[in-house]
Amino acid sequence: MLRAVVIDDIEAIRKKNVAIIKSSCPNISVIGQADSVESGVNLIKQLSPDIVFLDVEMPDGTGFDLLQKFTPINFKVIFITGYEDFAIKAFRFSAIDYLLKPLDAGDLVDAVKKAEDSLSKEVFDMKINNLFANLERPKNLQKLVLKMADKIYSVNIQDIVNCESDKNYTTFHFINAPKLIVSTNLKEYENMLAPYNFFRTHQSHLINMAYFDHFIKTDGGNTIIMKNKTAIPLSVRKKEEFLVFLENM
Repeated sequence: MLRAVVIDDIEAIRKKNVAIIKSSCPNISVIGQADSVESGVNLIKQLSPDIVFLDVEMPDGTGFDLLQKFTPINFKVIFITGYEDFAIKAFRFSAIDYLLKPLDAGDLVDAVKKAEDSLSKEVFDMKINNLFANLERPKNLQKLVLKMADKIYSVNIQDIVNCESDKNYTTFHFINAPKLIVSTNLKEYENMLAPYNFFRTHQSHLINMAYFDHFIKTDGGNTIIMKNKTAIPLSVRKKEEFLVFLENM
């Protein structure tokens, strides 16, 4: 039986979340509740739970402020946040699970299972440190967690030259580092990286426009040449959109 606490400043939401946890996760015992960063810190120190269901924004600070009170973090964390919360992108970049309000029972069960099956404490610490770094760093200096079969990496987004898709795998190519292959499709990374000046040139290719060098127009097709001399295909249906993108850079 896993021992859990729920921390959320709105009593009605907190009680509803507790009810969903109790009905959906029979392997979890909710042993305490708190409504702020300060009371949450005190509760965790007093009860030493296995899992903390943690709201992001509270009157006296954030869930991140709470976590920074603990070194090391000896419990699993499942964040609960709103659709428009500023931290969602940071969660995704750091490969940290989160639940959206209002809680969905199916998503809750999946998140708890992931928490139970999660990797080593060292990996969790790396994800949390990556999250804190992304919250503090300028937009163009964000870090991205990449999970491979046997290792997990934290990479600088600005070091990615291009990403190449092969079915459900994505290969990351870097300016001065070996390539990394992850078992996640390119569409997910397109959505994450589009705000950081990345462009999908082809169904199998996503490029960092910071490394764009020149564009070759030919009768047989169109090719983008990156600054490291890599040739990237540009599909016919993407050509007009790409040229507009170039004009607006």
